[in-house]
Amino acid sequence: MQLTHTAYNRLMLSVAGLGGLLFGIDVGVIAGALPYLADTSGFSAEQLSFVVAAVLLGSVVAVLFAGALADWIGRKYLMAASGCMFVASVPLIALSHDYGTLVFGRLLQGTSAGLIGVVVPLYLAECLRAKDRGRGTGMFQWMLTFGFVVAGLITVYFSYRLATVAQTGDAAAIFAFKNHAWRNTFWVSLPAGVLFVAGSLLLAESPRWLFAKGRREAAFAALSRSRSSDEAALELREMDEVDRERRSPSAGAHIRDSLLQRRYVVPFVLACVILTCNQLTGINSIIPYNTTILLQAGLSDVQAHVGSLVFSIVNFLVTMIAMMLVDRVGRKFLLTLGSAGIILSLVATGLLFHRTEAHRVDVRAPVQAMVTQAQTLSLRFDAATAGSLLTAVGEPAPGRPQSLEILYSYGAFHYATNVVRSNDPATPLAIARAVPANRVEAFFANPFGRLAVARTAPLVIDSAYVTPLPRQTNGWLVALTLYLFMASFAIGPGVCVWLALSELMPTRIRSNGMSVALFLNTGTSTVIAAVFLPMVGKYGYSTMFFAFAACTVVYLLTAAFVLPETKGKTLEEIEERFLGAPQR
Repeated sequence: MQLTHTAYNRLMLSVAGLGGLLFGIDVGVIAGALPYLADTSGFSAEQLSFVVAAVLLGSVVAVLFAGALADWIGRKYLMAASGCMFVASVPLIALSHDYGTLVFGRLLQGTSAGLIGVVVPLYLAECLRAKDRGRGTGMFQWMLTFGFVVAGLITVYFSYRLATVAQTGDAAAIFAFKNHAWRNTFWVSLPAGVLFVAGSLLLAESPRWLFAKGRREAAFAALSRSRSSDEAALELREMDEVDRERRSPSAGAHIRDSLLQRRYVVPFVLACVILTCNQLTGINSIIPYNTTILLQAGLSDVQAHVGSLVFSIVNFLVTMIAMMLVDRVGRKFLLTLGSAGIILSLVATGLLFHRTEAHRVDVRAPVQAMVTQAQTLSLRFDAATAGSLLTAVGEPAPGRPQSLEILYSYGAFHYATNVVRSNDPATPLAIARAVPANRVEAFFANPFGRLAVARTAPLVIDSAYVTPLPRQTNGWLVALTLYLFMASFAIGPGVCVWLALSELMPTRIRSNGMSVALFLNTGTSTVIAAVFLPMVGKYGYSTMFFAFAACTVVYLLTAAFVLPETKGKTLEEIEERFLGAPQR
């Protein structure tokens, strides 16, 4: 049975939404699961950072090949394949009992996300009518944010359950519940992956991919499924005209030369700048670490998980508003507005953290004295321990709860512990020798480090920062600034970045160009996520937020003064926009 144009367009948007949902779950599910994973896994801060960054690293690898794969097997079947990868990753993660399996599952999940991040916006850009493209691509981002909400609801549920279990005072029961909670957080995403695979197989192939393969009649049939025959014929004629111009002698005798034309170079570079700046806002570090950030800002476990859920809901609701505005007010205005709001919110968050971090004390010497002859360390950081550490370095005993984070090294390899709080001493802080397992891992940890030396080197405490825990009022103020950050990102970069990626790239280089641009995007994101916790441990949250704000200034200037408006234009019209004045 042939669907009507309206029904088929709804099917396309639904499948795109499921793709966004999977992408959002990939990135966002770890936020609520991370505190429980940290308490039950025994992983170091670097290992936990890599668990977070593994999804982004998988995306980096995937986007390198996504364009070539999309050109080879088509957009439709690549979407289905990426969904199958996501489905396979869920049991690997949820059933894992060692670091290697967990990381592999997250890498597979990231590979799926990288493919989805390229192929779904690419498919929508090539299939939707110009007047619907902003709303359609916004659906991808909207459902992406819904993935965060779903993950947040699940973790809030587990947080309330944990509070009940914690009242028993049974440490073993608390540990078992936390272990159960983070695994179930991943299981809940499985049905969405199955639906995405099934929906992808019901769609027609991209008409522009079919046209590029010389299947003109199939391209017309694919266009006719989502628009009237007259509209399909008009769009097909535009493809013919662009194709004839590209093949004409005046376009240049050599294909390689033509790729250096302004219509290719300028939009490609602009898309790369926008996508890189998108990650330099810190979005893919703030989203997965937002629960941890709120805990350190002064909120309790339940409050931090509720705050994280509100953070996701703000993202979801403001993205819905952005979807309604993007085809009315345009991409340029929303990007400018959003990047300005991001700068304001990041500076405010940094200032709030700086008030507390200005009072942190390095208790390295007394902590070094606690290191055992086996070159390991274990301590339970409660109020008495915090007092003894501070008085040992000449500081007065604290009058309120404190947090502790230790930076340490074995030889040339440096690590950071998870943050522990004196008002939550259930989980002891432990350091065991956990140097890289092999030379490959050692190279990525420190290319100049000597693994053989590290395996026998003493445990050196580089720093041990005791920091006053902020009051709950400070925690909610930080939450408000993060909500402003999320709203600003959602109204502009969140929706518009996918449009910039798919709209700015000319047809001829779109798939491979999107892969390169998204590679820069995910590469930047991976590096930031991987170093986030160690950098916070060394320099504090305030420094990281100020750095993100400084990078976003470049984003604001690019959006305000360089980016052209593309609303309401066909892909062929946008390509002509970058051709420039004809040569005489």
